[in-house]
Amino acid sequence: MEDEKGAVAASPAITVNVKFSGRTIPLSVSPDSTIKDLKTLLQPLTNVLIRGQKLIFKGKVLMDTMTLKSLQVMDGSKIMLIASQGLHQGDGPITKNATTSSNLKKTADANKAGQNIIVARIEKNRVERWKLTGVVGLSECNLKVVPEEVWDCGPSVRVLDISNNSIQEVPAKIGLLSSIQKLLLNTNDMSDSGICWEGLSSFKSLTVLSLSQNHLNSLPAALGALTSLQQLDVGNNKLTSLPDEIGLLCQLQILKASNNRIRSIPSSIGNCHPLIEVDFSSNLLVELPEMFGNLQKLKALHLSNNGLKSLPSTLFKMCSQLCTLDLHGTEITMDVLRQFEGWEDFDERRRSKHQKQLDFRVGSSGVFDEGADKNVGP
Repeated sequence: MEDEKGAVAASPAITVNVKFSGRTIPLSVSPDSTIKDLKTLLQPLTNVLIRGQKLIFKGKVLMDTMTLKSLQVMDGSKIMLIASQGLHQGDGPITKNATTSSNLKKTADANKAGQNIIVARIEKNRVERWKLTGVVGLSECNLKVVPEEVWDCGPSVRVLDISNNSIQEVPAKIGLLSSIQKLLLNTNDMSDSGICWEGLSSFKSLTVLSLSQNHLNSLPAALGALTSLQQLDVGNNKLTSLPDEIGLLCQLQILKASNNRIRSIPSSIGNCHPLIEVDFSSNLLVELPEMFGNLQKLKALHLSNNGLKSLPSTLFKMCSQLCTLDLHGTEITMDVLRQFEGWEDFDERRRSKHQKQLDFRVGSSGVFDEGADKNVGP
């Protein structure tokens, strides 16, 4: 169709209903879209990587280069999506009845505990022990709230472990633990609004923070105030991005953010020069910022199950200590990697590390050989 000036007008959008794993996904697309375009739209909605998607229309498997118009896909047409086993990101394909298994476990545990859920008082001698050692250990205690006695310990607390509970809120009172160095909040029921970041951002000695396996959709700019942080674990949440202020964490050595919905990484991450290990596996990344080349101490980079097609051009050249690179389930091929400057040196380090691991296993087999072949098939 042409307008009055002879230019080709864009075709009006149509709605295509994609049937996948017991649910219907309506997509508004142009008839001129290719099947590859359709798969790109489906990846974040299904957790299935593009190369793991098989689309079927009227009994025919659709090729990536085909257009909807050429296939006579009309408004309201139904297309079936079949996911290849293993080619997915995150916790697997999103199905109609998808439910977080950890939440089911927490609910079952809470029901089983009944009135025995620890909410109220902690025995006096235990509080005295906390103050004496500086370690508050309340992991797997069926807690729904943090006991008031914890806040009474104030600056004497160095470590607070309230992981594996059903806690929904970290109140402003956490700021009373002004000397805390290690804070484990992982595997709870915390959402964005449940964490008082104003209290957390006052911690000048905090080196370890674990927030994995919660229900976080975002991280605030206040994260950048934790300038002593060396380890940060925010994996298994619902994060769609990381704040630019992450670049202020100038002592960060380990960053784990796997199994989220992160689409892009801020360039400021290049300011985290001490980073040794980074895990962005099972996200929605299609590229990494060039500033990754600034991470010259980086040894391990985990990027499996993403939509990546390439890597920063200076990664192998500048990251001269990198020896572990996991790209399983991405679009990156060996042919692509061999074109990067510094690939040969990286490959040598990778092979050397692998050989050392093999040598260690073989060398240790004379001592730790009991049951060594127990799980080896015939």
